[in-house]
Parts: sequence; C-alpha cells; structure tokens
Amino acid sequence: MRKDIIKFKNPPSIVSYASVVGNKEHEGPFGDKYDLYDESDSFGMPTWEQSEGEMQRQALNLAMKKAKLKPENIDAIFAGDLINQCTSSSYGLLDFDIPYFGLYGACSTCAESLLLSAMAVSEGSFENCAAVTSSHNCSAERQFRFPLEYGSQRPPTAQWTATASGAFIVSSKGKGPYIVEAMGGMSTDMGIKDANNMGAAMAPAAISTLSRYFIKTNTKPTDYDKIITGDLGFEGYGIVMDIMEKQGYDMRPVYTDCGLVIYDREAQDMHSGGSGCGCSAALMAANFLDEIKKGILKDILFIGTGALLSQMSVQQGLSIPGVAHLLRIKGEL
Repeated sequence: MRKDIIKFKNPPSIVSYASVVGNKEHEGPFGDKYDLYDESDSFGMPTWEQSEGEMQRQALNLAMKKAKLKPENIDAIFAGDLINQCTSSSYGLLDFDIPYFGLYGACSTCAESLLLSAMAVSEGSFENCAAVTSSHNCSAERQFRFPLEYGSQRPPTAQWTATASGAFIVSSKGKGPYIVEAMGGMSTDMGIKDANNMGAAMAPAAISTLSRYFIKTNTKPTDYDKIITGDLGFEGYGIVMDIMEKQGYDMRPVYTDCGLVIYDREAQDMHSGGSGCGCSAALMAANFLDEIKKGILKDILFIGTGALLSQMSVQQGLSIPGVAHLLRIKGEL
C-alpha cells in the first residue's frame, strides 16, 4: 500500500526564514513584518527577471545571517520560481556555490521545497538545506499573459502575482518550528481552462490533499490551530470552503489563504487577491512561522497550491492541472 503521509522520525527544524517583497506587498496588511522591500520593485536590476533573482539572493542571505550560517554550512538549495526553466532561481542563486536543485511547482513551490528539504534533512543525507522561492508581478505577467505596457484589463477572477520571495533554512538542529509530517500532492485536473482564474484551477488539488490527509489521520479541521493554503485567492478559497463543507469538514473556524490576506483587496483593487510562488513564501516567513515561535499558533497545516500551466499548454487549449503539497508544522515536539 502506498505511504501517503510522511511522519518524520527526526523532525527537522525551520531555524530561520526571511522575506523580501515589492511595494504593493509592503503597502498591504503585513507590510511592517517583511524583512526588506523595494519601492521600485526593481531591486537595482535592469530587467524584471533579474530583479526576481535578486530578491532570492537577498532573501537567502538574510535567512543565513539570522541562522549565523555561511554558504559552506548549507548542503543544498531547493529552489524554484514561475519563469521558464526557473531562470530567476538559477541566476539569483548562482554565486552561493551550494548544490542546487531546481523545482517547478508553480505557486506550490514554497511547500514543495520545504517538503524536500525536510526529507533530505530528516533521513540524514544533509544537515542544513535552504528552501527558496519567488515570483515577480512584472516577469510573470510578461510570460503568462501580456507585458504591463499592453494595458490589458484584468477580469474579477484574476489574482495579482505577488512580487515577493521567501527563504527558509531547514536543519537537523534547532528549537523549531518543526516539520513533523508531510503529504505530497497529486496532479488534479477538473477541466478549468481560464488562465485568469487560477483559484478555480488550484482549489480541486487543495480539496484532494486535505480530504486525503483528514481521512488518513482521522482528524478534522478544528484539530489544528490554523489551516493555511497558498494561494487560492477569493475564488479558490470559497470553492474549498464549500466543497469541504459538503464532505463534512467545517473549515471556517481555522482556515485562511495567503492569496486572500496578503493584500487589502478593496483598498488596493486586487480583484481576487494574490498569487505567485512568493505569496505564500513571504507570508509564511513574515507572519505564520513567527506566530508559531511566539506560541500564538502551536500546530498548523500549510498547503502550497500550484497551477501547472505553461505558455504552450494555454496556447494549445489544454486545461490547467493543479497540485497541493501539505506540511504539518508544530512549535514543540
């Protein structure tokens, strides 16, 4: 029988984390919690793709500094972004001279990189791993939709790709937060073809993973202090709430979504909210992990959700599969 849930015998610790964001993110509800922001969104670089790579570089440097570690202390980097062939990660992390594993999980990349780092550390292959990801509004719009100069209208279901990066150091040593369990997501395709409705494309994957996890563990949503998806936005959040309730799971007391809360949707005119690899990464680093360290939260589920589309798949009229990877994170063992 397939082993769906990974129960870490030696739960690794997220010993440090850092967030780097753009101006809109800084103007949002969590603005004062991010480590670093740039009003211009350029981070001193000549192209948006290079700006995104620079965000990753700065985020990883900050995370290592907080952990009092140097590049030679990091055994591997698991990193990815939205741009073709993970260009921003490859170039942004080029100078660290650390073994690099490039990932593409779309907006699920934060959870995916943390999951793989935890596996590598827990079973003893590595002592310290870095999990890094990012997204940039301008680079993502240019690749997946239209360059900003085109001035295209955004429909109400559209989410704003966050200009943000998060970096995490996962270690065999440390005092938490601890990654105690994980569940890999399955690709799920419910026939959604609208590239401007990522929430609807990703929500079925989140529902699939959550349902599997609750059944396998014989638990319910209120057994956890918080359940965090990232990032379904307003549309996807509503779908998850409705379908999970029909399955007998009341998510309302504990459920939130990074895309739903990263911006003030009305004041910032963000339509369905935020998205992008950096959305959940920045919020986990800036807010939720800190709440665990402070004892506000003790036991959470983090489900990173990704829409696995590409320029080619959209042009060929294919539907958009989604994936959702789950981590259970606790403040104490």
